[in-house]
Amino acid sequence: MISISCGALLFDLDGVLVDSTPAVARVWHRWALEHGFDADDVVRRAHGRPSKTTIRELLPNSDIGAEDRKVEQAEIEDLDGVVALPGVQQLLSSLPLAHWTIVTSCTRPLAEVRLRAAGLPIPKNMITSSDIKNGKPHPEPYLKAASILGYPSANCIVVEDAPAGIKAGKAAGSSVIAFLTTMERGQLQAAGPDWILRNCADIAANNGNGRLLLMLVT
Repeated sequence: MISISCGALLFDLDGVLVDSTPAVARVWHRWALEHGFDADDVVRRAHGRPSKTTIRELLPNSDIGAEDRKVEQAEIEDLDGVVALPGVQQLLSSLPLAHWTIVTSCTRPLAEVRLRAAGLPIPKNMITSSDIKNGKPHPEPYLKAASILGYPSANCIVVEDAPAGIKAGKAAGSSVIAFLTTMERGQLQAAGPDWILRNCADIAANNGNGRLLLMLVT
């Protein structure tokens, strides 16, 4: 057990709070085949980043906005198997609302649909790709989330499952917890997280004197 404290927790959504991996894989697999790309490579690229980033890399001369809207609509419609991951309900219920939020590469409509499908609360100050100019691995999403909550980013702990998100959290000056929900340990370690856990079930939280006191099962 490791004991740490922070001002706030900044959670990624997919692969951290919500299991949407099968749905994401289905959507990007179909998209890849439609455009003649290797499906496994496209699914790997797409995880943890804004859709436009992946589309821009692979189809730089396309109507990126139109392609992005097609992908988003397909993801909104595919909610089969979208559920809360282990320990999420218990952990979120133990956190004061002012001490956590979600920072996701989804658009706001997609994030809200997935949270509702998983039966999870939608935080007031959630940061989505709709709210930023630079997506992960750029630090902007986590810097903005910390600022909106009223904490220095160095006083926040980021919770991620993908290398792009881990790098974004570290670049923002935050400590980072990585989950083994979608990537292998070696892939996570290469991105430089401070701790690697299984999922939210490995985190217990208490509120003490305006700070979060966390116990991590490593």
